[in-house]
Amino acid sequence: MKKVIITDVTLGNCNAENKYSFTFRKKIEVAEILDKIGVSVMLGKLSNDIADTLLIKSVAGVVNNTTLGVCTGFDEAEIVSVWNALKEAKHPRLQICAALSTARMEYVYHKKAPEMLSEVKESLKKCKELCNDVEFIAEDATRADFKYLCDAIKIAIDAGATTVTVCDTAGVMLPDEFGRFIGDIYKNVEEIKNVTLGISCSNALNIADAEGFAAIQNGATEIKASAVSRDGISLSGIANLLIAKGSSLGLDFKLSTTDIFGNIQKIKRLGTEDDTKSPFENGVRNYSDNEYFDNNSTLDDIANVASNLCYDLDENDKVRVFNAFKKVAGRKDKVGIAEIESIIAAEAMQVPATYTLENFVVTTGNAIDILAHVKLNKGGKLLDGLSVGDGPIDAAFLAIENITGHHYELDDFQIKAITEGRGAMGQSVVKLRSRGKVYSGIGTSTDIIGSGVSAYINALNKIIYEEENL
Repeated sequence: MKKVIITDVTLGNCNAENKYSFTFRKKIEVAEILDKIGVSVMLGKLSNDIADTLLIKSVAGVVNNTTLGVCTGFDEAEIVSVWNALKEAKHPRLQICAALSTARMEYVYHKKAPEMLSEVKESLKKCKELCNDVEFIAEDATRADFKYLCDAIKIAIDAGATTVTVCDTAGVMLPDEFGRFIGDIYKNVEEIKNVTLGISCSNALNIADAEGFAAIQNGATEIKASAVSRDGISLSGIANLLIAKGSSLGLDFKLSTTDIFGNIQKIKRLGTEDDTKSPFENGVRNYSDNEYFDNNSTLDDIANVASNLCYDLDENDKVRVFNAFKKVAGRKDKVGIAEIESIIAAEAMQVPATYTLENFVVTTGNAIDILAHVKLNKGGKLLDGLSVGDGPIDAAFLAIENITGHHYELDDFQIKAITEGRGAMGQSVVKLRSRGKVYSGIGTSTDIIGSGVSAYINALNKIIYEEENL
């Protein structure tokens, strides 16, 4: 049986297709789904900023069974930076992409043929020093000079590539032509038999799935497909072909055939849901602890909790959070995750307040629209926001968005009672996500709406302060 690997590129190309877009949180969910159905995950070439670094680390934390590939540039500093974000993945892969057709080399990469081969060789060698699994992706391979393509593949394998992917970027080949193209590579590059040969096809002629299957029949063992995009090979299409004909052709493919199509539909739904309609996506979630810490816990223990909760704390904040934790742990036998998150919200990244709450009014009832009127003070100037929402807190958060003119992804909203009785104090924790980073705020009040609004403003001030002082 010949093993066939399917690598999904949804998270690498979803932004290029307007029909589908994914928030940071949904990208993590998509990665979990892809891992569950048995495909490898490719993030593509990222921008190397803080949001992308956090995305790589977050996806690395949820992809357990399959390979996580990230494409990097030729620059050594970029390779090291990507690797530092990727190295905690269970099965990491560094990828080097290079165009080999004359037109794309000169107009996209601004390089001549000899220079491109040199860059490929040196960058792959650096990747190999860091990671055992290294892939060379030859863009526009079908329009490259064939001898030059074969030379590039040999150089890539010699430099340490364990996977070589050739791309029909233009999508101009018919299935039988592409099959012969793959067969010719096997005939002319002896070394290719020692590595994985992958393929990627444009769907310009609406035959990418057939091209991909023809490539498998002629020796390719890895296919790049997408759960949502029709610009290339379709994950559902190639899965259908493999399920129908794979066994008769002696192909062993690691796909969960029982639920793959339902999960592909789930990914598509995630990519088309409107996340800007309301910031209040997750509803009210009560705290639930399943792990506890005590007075013997170390600073590293608490720092790891913060990291797992997606907080990027500096050293000073880690110390402040740990000291506050020790005070709580000194008064009780065990401290839960929820209490630690409250401590983080209260102690980490304390900043000057850009916005302060002046007052708010919420009208609610079972026969009227829920309306929130929020008034904030910014530098002595009073600003009003008015909004209708699905609930009182939703409406209040939307009113604040109207004032700031900016939508931040609401990562979580949590509430709990911290005193008992009819006049009990409620504590809210709001987590907002900006550029991939999580910022939390805490609010306390006898009015749960008031505590939620205060927590939202607290988190908002942290985002504004950091973004204005980067």
